[in-house]
Amino acid sequence: MIKRTVYCSDAIQWLESQTILEDCSFVASLPDISEFPTYSLVEWKNWFTQTASLILSRCPDEGVAIFYQSDIKVDGLWVDKGFLCQKAAEALGYNLLWHKIICRSPAGTATFGRPSYSHMLCFSKKLKADVSKSTPDVIPDLGDKTWERGMGLEACLIAAKFIAQETKTKTLINPFCGEGSMLAAAEQFNLKSIGIERSPKRAEKARRLILLMNEKKWELAKNDD
Repeated sequence: MIKRTVYCSDAIQWLESQTILEDCSFVASLPDISEFPTYSLVEWKNWFTQTASLILSRCPDEGVAIFYQSDIKVDGLWVDKGFLCQKAAEALGYNLLWHKIICRSPAGTATFGRPSYSHMLCFSKKLKADVSKSTPDVIPDLGDKTWERGMGLEACLIAAKFIAQETKTKTLINPFCGEGSMLAAAEQFNLKSIGIERSPKRAEKARRLILLMNEKKWELAKNDD
């Protein structure tokens, strides 16, 4: 039976209490600087890189760590979160398997505080991508979201499918899991999942969120059982 576990806990404290998590892969979307009102940009960048390194350090060699991140613009400066993820990965000896761009707005749209696309980067120490199974590098629509800071549905499905079909790992771990979109998507590919979320309200939603599929699209619904 597929099993989902959601811990209402601080994700960093939870990760620090773990060793390498065998048979697991990670999907993470790290919090933005807007959630750290007392941090300077430099302090938040250091926090981001250290947290990405912590996640990577708990990933087994045969697993993958996938990061879904949207860049930001702060005081006229562009902050490239994809670069920060790669900086952490390179320092720990992880290789980049693929890098996808997921459109948050139609191509040609001007945006201001946040760019019109998100990064999705996949890292591993030992696994190599099978080029014969290449998938699109640019995803034109991120799909439905359950909340503003959540991952788009298409991104969730891409990550879960890759872990299920291209790795031997059977459990997906999602630190900072929010309302649980990634956990619900994992179940569509028969993956066990573990989510960590500090907010009790979001953690409860993450335990109950499911994906319903009809002929036209994916939908998010709550399980009242």
